[in-house]
Amino acid sequence: MKNILRVFGYAKSWRKYLVASTIALFLMAGINLFSPYITKRIIAILETISESRISDFEQVGYADEQLNKIITLAALLAICFAARAFFRFVNNYFSHVASWQLVSRLRSTLYDHLQKLSMSYYQDKQTGQLMSNVVNDTSTFENMIAHAIPEIITNVITLTGVLVILFLINPFLTLLVCIPIPLIAFLSVTLRKIRRFFREGQAKIAELNAVLQDNFSGIKEIQIFNKQNTEYKRVKKKAGEHSNAIIKALFYSGILNPTVEFIMSLGTVVVLIAGSYLALKANLKVSDVVAFLLYLNILYAPITTLTRIIEDMQQALAGAERVFAVLDTEPDIKDIPGAKNVGHLSGQIEFKNVSFSYNDDVQVLDDISFEIKSGQMIAIVGPTGVGKSTISGLIARFYDPTSGIISMDGIDIKNLTLNSLRNQLSIVLQDVFLFNGTIAENIAYGCADASSSDSETAEKIKQAAKIGCIDEYISSLPEGYDTFIGERGVRLSGGQKQRISIARSILRDTPILLLDEATSSVDTETEREIQNAIDKIAGSRTLIVIAHRLSTIKKADIILVLQNGKIVERGNHEELIKHEGVYANLCKIQNLDFYDNI
Repeated sequence: MKNILRVFGYAKSWRKYLVASTIALFLMAGINLFSPYITKRIIAILETISESRISDFEQVGYADEQLNKIITLAALLAICFAARAFFRFVNNYFSHVASWQLVSRLRSTLYDHLQKLSMSYYQDKQTGQLMSNVVNDTSTFENMIAHAIPEIITNVITLTGVLVILFLINPFLTLLVCIPIPLIAFLSVTLRKIRRFFREGQAKIAELNAVLQDNFSGIKEIQIFNKQNTEYKRVKKKAGEHSNAIIKALFYSGILNPTVEFIMSLGTVVVLIAGSYLALKANLKVSDVVAFLLYLNILYAPITTLTRIIEDMQQALAGAERVFAVLDTEPDIKDIPGAKNVGHLSGQIEFKNVSFSYNDDVQVLDDISFEIKSGQMIAIVGPTGVGKSTISGLIARFYDPTSGIISMDGIDIKNLTLNSLRNQLSIVLQDVFLFNGTIAENIAYGCADASSSDSETAEKIKQAAKIGCIDEYISSLPEGYDTFIGERGVRLSGGQKQRISIARSILRDTPILLLDEATSSVDTETEREIQNAIDKIAGSRTLIVIAHRLSTIKKADIILVLQNGKIVERGNHEELIKHEGVYANLCKIQNLDFYDNI
């Protein structure tokens, strides 16, 4: 009930549709209860005519008068049926409007919440599972709002009304037909394990989505390594696990529905026997027996439907549990109370005794301190896994340090809003992500108010591309900057994607630019061009360069050498070469003298 009320809380904006739908439900229930009464009246008239033929058959106009009454009642019955059809339309349409609007809002809300969650949340999550949360789990609410709950309301009203009418017709018969109801209720409660299997089914479809998403993203690797059969078996296994979970749920549901239907059918037999006996022995009118049978069908229909609704509600509640589990997850990184929303900062950064670990067992950074002045270029080098990229993640506040302080222009970055903090940064990552759109749209993506179709912005995009050494290639394409690059930039090479990412960060024009292995996927000539571009913007913003290829960072003002989570050396290129330590050894390994002649 808590989750149901919570779902309805999101539907407040469409309350008028739900109210209209509910009113239509009540009117439909009233018509359903009134219709058998009209049928009973018609049968009673026929009974009267039949009896009158014995004593008053010659009475002039009597039969015609009764026939006119029947025609009037039949017309009223037709009006009731037409009204019921109209109210059913009102109910169906407005409930679907409200339910699909609710699904749309919940999908948007869930996606927005997922965007706010910290990077730590995504470490053990698969994309397909998250997509299943947003798409599949929320879709179950449509069935609950548009079908299950309206049917519960209608059936409860109908059930109550029919029991009252049946009791007024004949209390004894009513008690007889109510005998199976406790048994049906017991069966429904006993088979609540259906919900567990539907919840398991929702989890399994999320796992299947995750596998499919991974495989479609890695289809090139699957084909080159001839792993099609292996991946087919993996998908087949996940699809089978989902089917088995649903089949288990449907097994219990399959027991419940026919059993209930059989028990309800016995009620009709009881009425036929007991009603016939009472008609013969206790002067119960035939019209009352017929009315009883008509109302009995109305009585049993809600009970049978309620058992089916249980199944629908189990699916919806299983989806609700998964959706609200995500919505109830609090981000590790969020604005603290009173966080400042600052404008353009100078780009000065300081790490003071900063330590960090992704978990308690592994210390990635251990008590590091350094300062970057505004406009300086600082390079961070060292072997793989020593925490170089972690430093950029801490500056962007994807994570918070375990201990120590990171400040920007003298302000602890925890005291800045995430929005204003990240407005100070542009990042070029080693693993570049481009969106399925045009080259111009991807370069302009980092600018809040930029439109790739705007002439002024188009010129800025072109200038950024020139600095990123990608303008010449783009201009050679038939559609130029309007070229669509496909999902994740599949139509571009690794070096081209990286240069577009550099152009995107240059156009963003923030006081701090982080280059995380930005030249790792380019050839020597392109690396030289990018290095020239970096030299051009050096001094205009703070540059933080994380690199394995040391030729990129020879002109850095400060080079930090990391080893085992600590800064073991610091200085410029010449100073560190003279020191003949870790950095000098790395230069020898990469034969850096070769780059001196480029």
